Amino acid sequence: MQQYLPLLARTFLSIIFIRSGCLKIFSFAATQGYMATQGIPSGLTGVLLGAAIVLELLGGFLVLLGYRARWGAIVLMIFLIPATLIFHTNFAENIQVIQFFKNLAIMGGLLMIVTYGAGPLSLEANHQ
Repeated sequence: MQQYLPLLARTFLSIIFIRSGCLKIFSFAATQGYMATQGIPSGLTGVLLGAAIVLELLGGFLVLLGYRARWGAIVLMIFLIPATLIFHTNFAENIQVIQFFKNLAIMGGLLMIVTYGAGPLSLEANHQ
């Protein structure tokens, strides 16, 4: 089981970012509009959204495949920290409290990858 659990954990952690990055691609204008309602200057929404998509997809696939998974986890945290602080700190709304703590839990999982690596069933393990 110990060889399979890191792969399962990486899959669970990465799929939320891969899905989110893909959804942002297919709803680019709507996501830009939402970003603007959250205080992001409209002139920056396109650039920041493009960067978010790249970070989510790149980090998500690196973690999923277990290739440079530590770097992938760091990339995802670089995305997740400001996203959490910008979009999920309205603690008057219970859903935002849930989102905030969900993101903290995800960061905990990402820190485990940074600390312990991808595990035995990974592209990284196959190239050592």
